[in-house]
Amino acid sequence: MSKVTESPRVIVLGNEKGGAGKSTIALHLVTALLHAGAKVATIDLDLRQRSMARFFSNRRAWTQSAGVSLPMPTEFMNEDAAELLTLTPAQALQRFEAAGSEALQEAEFLVVDTPGADTPLSRAAHGNADLIITPLNDSFVDFDMLGLVDPVTLDLIKPSIYSEVVWESRKNKMLETRRSIDWLVLRNRLATTEPRNRKRLEERIMALSRRVGFRVGAGLRDRVIYRELFPFGLTVADLSPTVRPVAVSLTHVAARQELRNMVAELGVIPKGAGKPVAPAAASPVPSAAAVNAA
Repeated sequence: MSKVTESPRVIVLGNEKGGAGKSTIALHLVTALLHAGAKVATIDLDLRQRSMARFFSNRRAWTQSAGVSLPMPTEFMNEDAAELLTLTPAQALQRFEAAGSEALQEAEFLVVDTPGADTPLSRAAHGNADLIITPLNDSFVDFDMLGLVDPVTLDLIKPSIYSEVVWESRKNKMLETRRSIDWLVLRNRLATTEPRNRKRLEERIMALSRRVGFRVGAGLRDRVIYRELFPFGLTVADLSPTVRPVAVSLTHVAARQELRNMVAELGVIPKGAGKPVAPAAASPVPSAAAVNAA
């Protein structure tokens, strides 16, 4: 799977911190790409939680019950999770490579959701990515996975363990394929309060961005509608006069615009068009000296 061309693109949702919103971003991204007319494949590597796989299972059931038609991705490694969990690491990696290669023959985009842990499958997904999206809650607890700060001054000391994983993936891919991995950190679930903490965190994020080379964008706010539509397998991108399992309000209109803004940040869909385009310029891959500098 490492020798794919510029298109289709492999988009990996990654963060070793659980609860950052990876699955929420993944399923919203997939539905947005589908509504833009793209052929999308998915792989859910969170073999215990399986949130993205369950979402599309719910989607099939709800649309059949409601008698409506909505676009669906092609799902890979969608076998019973219990069976996948019995595989040895080598068998699981082989299964992932085979599924990824097949997916890239059929789709323009492959979206991979990873678990909130460092696993061989997650490392393999990162190594095959064209774009890594890392949702980050507005908290120093979440930032700790990306960068370490001084407990007295809050100055950035050095990149943390997940930043090192991404850097290693970018370095290896550049050596093997001469192609870089774009990395986008999405500030997710932004609260409307705590402006002092937000400013402090923003300064450290930007400092780390300059050091390890990632882009920073806005994710999705903590809105009820995103959780409310999950049991139906729907997102705000699906809502229409015939697809309306909940009452629609102005909040939902704001959520739809928020989703559009987030997808635009990725640079994979042109404005006003129905087909995906080449990605925005990738964030630079820093040197080893830059990553390890104090």
